Amino acid sequence: MVGLLILATSLSGLIPSLVQAKGPVSPAPAGTIAAAQLPPQGRDMMTLIYQGGPFREEKDGVVFGNRERLLPANQRGYYREYTVRTPHVRSRGARRIVCGGLKPAAPDACYYTDDHYASFRRIVQ
Repeated sequence: MVGLLILATSLSGLIPSLVQAKGPVSPAPAGTIAAAQLPPQGRDMMTLIYQGGPFREEKDGVVFGNRERLLPANQRGYYREYTVRTPHVRSRGARRIVCGGLKPAAPDACYYTDDHYASFRRIVQ
C-alpha cells in the first residue's frame, strides 16, 4: 500500500489529471475526453501505460491495426491497444485505450473507445 502511495505521489507531478482529478472537470472539446473524465479503470490504465505496465490482460500493449481507419493514418506498429476493464464483466468488454507513438510508455496521443472501436475520442489533459 505504501508503495502504491509513493508511486501515485511520484506520478502526480508527471500526469496529475490521470492520477487524481482535483475540483470540477470542464467538459472536453467535441471529439475529445478529458483524462479526468475517463472511468476510474481508464485513469488506472493511463497510469499503467505511462509506467510501462505491468498489464493485466495478455493483449494489452499489442499492436492495434487501425483497420477501421478512424484514427490518424500511421505506419503499422504505431498504435497499441489496452483494455479498460468494465466492472462485473468477465470478458475484456468494449472499452479500450489506443495509444500511438514510437515509445509505448511515452505515447504521442491516446484515444478512448467505449464501443469496441466504433468511435474514438482523443484523451486530453
